[in-house]
Amino acid sequence: MSDNAPPPETEPAPDPAPGLEESIRQVGDAGRETLQSARQTLRSLRRLASADFALARSAFGRALAWSGVAIVFGASAWLLLAATMIAFLHYVGLSWFVSLLLTSVASLAVTGWAIWRVSYFFHHTGMHATRRQLSRLGLFDEPAEDDPDADVKLPGDGTP
Repeated sequence: MSDNAPPPETEPAPDPAPGLEESIRQVGDAGRETLQSARQTLRSLRRLASADFALARSAFGRALAWSGVAIVFGASAWLLLAATMIAFLHYVGLSWFVSLLLTSVASLAVTGWAIWRVSYFFHHTGMHATRRQLSRLGLFDEPAEDDPDADVKLPGDGTP
């Protein structure tokens, strides 16, 4: 025994165990608190899912709007501008081939920009915050590599 330790006879006696009724009351109280906590968690998850759905709807609408912009731009005004650019480049002295090539490259650049905007807004439709919270609760787990069923191929996959 060390010099700093109190003698064993001065240690306080442990509290006596509660009676059966008190134990049942404590278990019931703990169960009610657990149920209340589960209700609060589900309310919070419902609010999160509602907010996530609202974000997804908004992002989907914006993505469709940008898709419409890309289609309208590519189908109407760009045809006239491309024809004007081709005629001007040929007038400057470039061959028809080079004139068409430069106009096509410009068209592809605008198309790439529109695709980038569409993919940016479609990313918000993934409900990432809700998936994270469901995964934390263990309710929605993505298949992992160590999952024995992760490599199972479903019939009909990969067919058009």
